[in-house]
Order: sequence, then C-alpha cells, then structure tokens
Amino acid sequence: MMKVKCEVCKTEYSLPNAPSGAVRCAVCGNVWRIQSGSRRTSFMVFFASLCALLAATVFAVAVIVSSRRDDPAKRPLVASIDKVETLPESEGSARIRVNGTVVNRSDDIYGLPDLIIVLHDESGTPIARQRFMPSATLLDAGQSVRFSHELTGDASAVKKVSVELLDVDTGGQK
Repeated sequence: MMKVKCEVCKTEYSLPNAPSGAVRCAVCGNVWRIQSGSRRTSFMVFFASLCALLAATVFAVAVIVSSRRDDPAKRPLVASIDKVETLPESEGSARIRVNGTVVNRSDDIYGLPDLIIVLHDESGTPIARQRFMPSATLLDAGQSVRFSHELTGDASAVKKVSVELLDVDTGGQK
C-alpha cells in the first residue's frame, strides 16, 4: 500500500500498487508524476536491519561478559577474614578487630576497592556496616595484601562478621 498526496489540494490517496507515471487528482484535476520505489529503498532497509542485528549482538555479548563478572568464582579479587578479635574497653563495651587478606587471582593488576565489614546478628541479618580503605591501592597479578580494621560500638549482638569488596561500578557490594 502506498500513500500519495496531491501537491495542489493536499488530498491523500492510498494506492494498492506503486504506480509509475502520471497521476490525476480526482478533486482538483492536478496531474503529477509518481516514481516507483527504487532499489535504494530496499538497500536502506537491508542496511538498517543489518545494523540492528549488529547492535543486538554487541548488547548480548556485553550482558554475557557482565554476568561473568558477577559470578563469585570468576572475580579477580577475593577478600577473606583470617581472624576476628573482641577487644574489651574500660567502659564495658568492646571493640572488634577484623584481620584478613585480599587476593588478586587474575593475571592483571587491579586497583583495590574499599572494603566493607558487615556485622550480623544470630539470625544472619546485617546489623552494621563499616567501609574502609585497604592499605594498598594496587594489587599485582597473583599478589595479596593483608588488612586489619577496628570497629567501635557494642559487640554483644554480633554473632558473625563478613567482609565485602565495594563494587566500584555501582557503589554497592560485590
């Protein structure tokens, strides 16, 4: 179906086939020429379809690569806790000292993101988080760095301590 419009009175017509040649307006009698669609139009449609397919392929690859990064087994940097100590203070409260290691399991140099110590209650619910910067800023391939961080506050409700790496892309935890 092809739409054409009279150049004089602006009357619109829907033609089932694309005619080639002179057309006369039934309202005003104006005659004008219509040229049938060229191969150029079909080439442009093909080219646009090809571009859309390429864009969809690039998007799919980006999704696959980002999902691999979210897989904990494939992350290049891993933080672990070696020791948690409760240090008593004079007012009856206690400080918690967390000692651990960050390991670079990849073959590349990585910048170290901030670490987040998470304190959990007996049901596993996080009750406090504290973010801190590790002592190193870069970690070479296969290397590790130790960290030690002291948290203040009431440690009586703390039953579990975990460590997370800050996700620099989203600002959240990995």
